[in-house]
Amino acid sequence: MESCGVEKAELLTAVDLFAGCGGLTAGLKLAGFRVVAAVECDAGALEAYETNHPDVSLVYRRDIREVSGREMLDALSLERGELDLLAGCPPCQGFSRMRTLNRGEAASDPRNDLVHEYVRLVDELLPRALMFENVPGLAKDRRYGELGDAIRRLGYNTVDRVHDAAEFGVPQRRRRLIMLAIRGSTLRMPEPLPNRDGPTVRVTIGHLSAPGTSGDPAHDVVETRRPGVAELIRLIPRDGGSRGDIGPAYTLACHQRCDGFYDVYGRMRWDDVSPTITSGFVNPSKGRFLHPEQDRCITPREAALLQTFPPAYRFPMSRGKYAVAAMIGNAFPPELARQHASAVAEAMGVQPQ
Repeated sequence: MESCGVEKAELLTAVDLFAGCGGLTAGLKLAGFRVVAAVECDAGALEAYETNHPDVSLVYRRDIREVSGREMLDALSLERGELDLLAGCPPCQGFSRMRTLNRGEAASDPRNDLVHEYVRLVDELLPRALMFENVPGLAKDRRYGELGDAIRRLGYNTVDRVHDAAEFGVPQRRRRLIMLAIRGSTLRMPEPLPNRDGPTVRVTIGHLSAPGTSGDPAHDVVETRRPGVAELIRLIPRDGGSRGDIGPAYTLACHQRCDGFYDVYGRMRWDDVSPTITSGFVNPSKGRFLHPEQDRCITPREAALLQTFPPAYRFPMSRGKYAVAAMIGNAFPPELARQHASAVAEAMGVQPQ
């Protein structure tokens, strides 16, 4: 709910724009930031956010284009320049690799221009530091160049890089464009971990019981498949097998017409990190999302763990598995956010947690 008069604490303060279900906020907290405000307009994501982050007392439940920096500063009893960190992940579907295969469709996606709303709030709030995250495809778009030019004119020093989350302790391959910026100082990007790969799928979800008996609504998701699809899934070899391993006799008609997308109807490998967790992880036709051994897709709980959400993080399953899958697949992995937020804290002279 929206409220006023949030009292400043000694912890570094942060605001989460495009907050979604709260992955970025979770990472900021792990790095020692106090998230004092968030902006999100999707009702389902808001339900998840507020359930898991009740301590964020100022939550704007409306389109970011309707939120002004002055309004936010007044509610937080801050002046322009006093907020420590403004973090945000504008919706990225318009810049995704799949969307940019059709350049006209990508260029016309109205969500692309939400990058400008981030710039507007940087100008109105003038925080000490910034964190910005998106898909790598944004780096080739003019809007990203305009973003960098605008914040540098405001006095920020910037660093950016495309990082694979697996190199930062996240058990999935997920390439993201991350930009950090600071006023009056310089900062460095965090370096990949020495082993260069996150925990394996086995380490992350291998301990979970089969869905249906756990008592966790995000895990006890029962699938219903057409007989032909169920048989196809049953035949795919365990631990990394794919539809290409079972021969043409069991190839679905739609796959006979297409040579690409070899990972669809594929199983994850126990002793590797997972592929990128997208909003389609509940559908075997969307990627390599089948469980390594069981004849089903991974559950929302398993996907959330592969995204590094805490095991007790709650999702509103009453809204349906597809809505929850979108929340989880679109989230900024908390562990990836933590490490980059810690780099910002260190640049501010604060020992990261």
